[in-house]
Amino acid sequence: MLEKEGIKVGLIRPITLWPYPKKAFDEVMDKVKAGFISIEMSEGQMVEDVKLSVNGRKPVFFYGRSGGMVPTPAEIANKIKEIVGGAK
Repeated sequence: MLEKEGIKVGLIRPITLWPYPKKAFDEVMDKVKAGFISIEMSEGQMVEDVKLSVNGRKPVFFYGRSGGMVPTPAEIANKIKEIVGGAK
């Protein structure tokens, strides 16, 4: 969806939360341009962990919903475009 618009995205999907997969963030840090986005079905329980792992090296954004509502791919894509400056 975003690749067709020339926007490269990647995914870090933590399987366990302890220890937090900080190394995964370190491995991609040089490739990341716009920052990281924590997409959650919550009010942001994990965004602080992402910020701690990134340690100020890149911006960290949050997109979340509560109440069991799963964000759609289009909603996530729109948020990413907003972050990288591609949304109108």
